[in-house]
Amino acid sequence: MVKITFQSVAGQKVEKENDCDKTDVLIPHQMDDEDVELPVRPRRSPLNGLCCLTFFLVVFMSGLVLASIYVYRCYFIPHNPEENLFHCRVMYEDSVYAPLHGRQELEERVGIFLEENYEQISVPHFGGSDPADIIHDFHRGLTAYHDIALDKCYVIELNISIVMPPRNLWELLVNVKRGTYLPQTYIIQEEMVVTGKVYNMRQLGPFIFRLCNGKDTYRLTRRASRRRINKREAKKCHHIRHFENTFVVETVICD
Repeated sequence: MVKITFQSVAGQKVEKENDCDKTDVLIPHQMDDEDVELPVRPRRSPLNGLCCLTFFLVVFMSGLVLASIYVYRCYFIPHNPEENLFHCRVMYEDSVYAPLHGRQELEERVGIFLEENYEQISVPHFGGSDPADIIHDFHRGLTAYHDIALDKCYVIELNISIVMPPRNLWELLVNVKRGTYLPQTYIIQEEMVVTGKVYNMRQLGPFIFRLCNGKDTYRLTRRASRRRINKREAKKCHHIRHFENTFVVETVICD
């Protein structure tokens, strides 16, 4: 556009005081095609959409995981301490080690702690079995036996092929009415030998430390091959029978 201004001639009387002294006339100026610039919309990269979608999926999955954990803790983990404690009585057949006795009874108290991932079993004195407190710590992968008659502790690697995990054992005991007999089962035996004394109790974890602190504690190892224990060895061995699966386990600890 070109702006042209006309000024009033000197001496000419202005007819109206409100009129402007100059008049502006705007004349469009012809522009070349090269001077015309049209706005160009930037192209959206497909990576932007992919990043947004990935971020949305991450947020969604995080919320889903948190919601699942909340529901699991509120509805599937018992918060009442009485729901973690069981009093069990088991009938079992001891056809291998005591065939003349026929059916026998085992009684014990079981505490299952799902959040801490460990089990605690208390067995009273009965028959040829010593009274004992047992802890299966699945977090540390250790089992501890406190022989109450000897007031000694024995620690060994957790045998997951025999000991049922806390969640599975809890579900099994929940399905059986508390204080009643469990279905008749059988007994198996595992033999262990003392290998040395434990001096650093802290390395055993807080649950076993609480059970064995202040007591002589020894490490155990399982016998490589099962064999019949002779009468001389039997005098140096101690038997602990307990229930931690769908069968009864007799743990034989030999010095």
